Amino acid sequence: MSFAEKLRFALRYSFAFGRGHLSTFLSSLSMLGLVLAITLLVTVLSVMNGFDREMRERILSLVPHITLQAHQGMVDWRQRLEPVALHPDVTAVRPFVQFNALFMHGRRIETAQGLGVPTQGDVGALLTSLGPEAYQSFAGTDNGLVLGKGLAGRLGLAPGANLTLIVPGQGGSEARFVQVELSAVLDTGTELDESIALVDFDFALDRLSPDGRVSGLQVETRDLFDVARIGWELVQNLPPGYYASNWMQTHGNLYAAIQLSRDLVSILLFSIIAVAAFNVVSSLVLVVFDKQGDIAILRTLGASGGDIGWVFVLQGAVIGLVGAALGCLFGVGLALAVPGLVDGLERLLNYRFLNTDVYPVSFLPVDVLASDVLLVGGVAWAMCVLAALYPALRAARLAPAQILHQEG
Repeated sequence: MSFAEKLRFALRYSFAFGRGHLSTFLSSLSMLGLVLAITLLVTVLSVMNGFDREMRERILSLVPHITLQAHQGMVDWRQRLEPVALHPDVTAVRPFVQFNALFMHGRRIETAQGLGVPTQGDVGALLTSLGPEAYQSFAGTDNGLVLGKGLAGRLGLAPGANLTLIVPGQGGSEARFVQVELSAVLDTGTELDESIALVDFDFALDRLSPDGRVSGLQVETRDLFDVARIGWELVQNLPPGYYASNWMQTHGNLYAAIQLSRDLVSILLFSIIAVAAFNVVSSLVLVVFDKQGDIAILRTLGASGGDIGWVFVLQGAVIGLVGAALGCLFGVGLALAVPGLVDGLERLLNYRFLNTDVYPVSFLPVDVLASDVLLVGGVAWAMCVLAALYPALRAARLAPAQILHQEG
C-alpha cells in the first residue's frame, strides 16, 4: 500500500465520509476531549503568563530593585550617589526619605508608610505613571501629597483636599502635625494603590524625617534577577554600617507563588491531555475491533501487517493534529476574550473579582506566548501518535483467516 492509500483509509475512519459511523463517532469523541483539554491549558497558561508579565513589567518597575540604607541614617548621601551610579549594572539611583504617619481627614484615620522622593530630574516610574498634569500639580505644590487609589478611597479624598499627617517624634519628643494637600491619586492597578503615599523629597527631609536624615538610596538595575549579587557588590564599596535589601525580599514570595502556581497548573492540565490521549487508545482499539472485516479483506488483497498498522498510526496522528490545531486556536481565542468577558461579568454583577487589597493587580492579565501554544500542541500531538501505537500493533497482528472464519 502506498502512503496515500494508508492516509485515505485513516481519514475515512476519522471523518464522516464513506461508511463506518462508529469509527467516526469514536474519533470525533477523542478529538473533542483533546480540543477541550488543550483549550483549557492554553487559556490558563496565558493567564498565568499575564500575571508573571504584570509582576515583572508593572509591579517591579514601580518598586526599587535594591534599597541601600545605613543603620543610623545617611548624612553623606550625596557622596554615596556617584560610586553607586558607576556600577555597570545600575541604571538609576535616587535618595528617599521614609516616614511612618497617621493620615487624618475628618474622622477617618489611616496608617501608612510614606516616601519622600525627588520631583525633579529622573523621578522614576511611580511619578511618571501619574501623567503630565498630575505630576505638574504635585511637583508645583510645596506640601503636595500623592496617595494610592485604595488609600485615598478609604480616606474619602479627592485631589485638592487637605489632610493632616501625624508623625511620631524622635527620642521621646512630641508628635508633629503636618498639613498637606492631596495633589494627585495614583492608580497603577496594582497592590501599591492600597498603601503608597508620596511627598516631595525636600519637604519630607525638612518636616517628616524623624531624625532629619535621608533614609537611603533606591537603586534600579539592568537585571531584575541578579539583585542579590549587585546589592552585595554595592555594599562592599560603601563604608561599614550600610546594608542592602532587594525586591526579592519584599515581593519575591509573590513572584515565586505565581511561578509555582503556573507549574502546578501546567502539570495538572497536561495530565488532562494525557487522559485525552488515553481516550485515543481506547477509541482506536474499538475501531480496530469494529473494522476487523475490512482489515481481513485488505490483508487478503496483499496489504501487509505493517501497512495495516500504519493506517491506525496515521489515524492517531490525524486525530492529534486536528484536535491540537482546533484546541490551540480555540485556546488563543478564549484567552484573548477572557479579560473582556470578566470585565463584562463584573459590570453585570456589579462585583469586583480582583481587588488590589487581595490580589497583586485589579484586572485579569493575559499574555499569549507562541512558544507555549506550540509546546502544548506539539506535546498533545506526540501523545496521540504514541497512543496509537498499541491499537496499530493489535491491528497488524490480526489473522485474516481467523477473522473471515468467525464472520462466516
